[in-house]
Amino acid sequence: QVQLVESGGGLVQPGGSLRLSCTASGIIYRISTMGWYRQAAGKQRDLVATISSGGIPNYADSVKGRFTIYRDNAKNTVSLQMSSLRPEDTAVYYCEAYVAGSWFSPDREHWGQGTLVTVSS
Repeated sequence: QVQLVESGGGLVQPGGSLRLSCTASGIIYRISTMGWYRQAAGKQRDLVATISSGGIPNYADSVKGRFTIYRDNAKNTVSLQMSSLRPEDTAVYYCEAYVAGSWFSPDREHWGQGTLVTVSS
């Protein structure tokens, strides 16, 4: 079993910064892509950013230049540094990771429980 635990959400003023972190634990042989998605109230869950096991990032257009995703493979963590936050960034942010439990197992998708980010004055 694999668990993803997020931390770092909260209330921040427009223009402010916040960092989210996510740690994977459990039976882990390999983690490939890790990422962050978000879901605003009444909307679908959307991609924010992903990062490959080799450290190659991919960003949604709406966050390019403002958010940075990075990972620590030794600690099984992925983080999202968010700057120049806007009210429209308000959402529940979810961590995602593709994890294999052994060398012969396929990667399986796992999700965290989500952490709320509210951008408001």
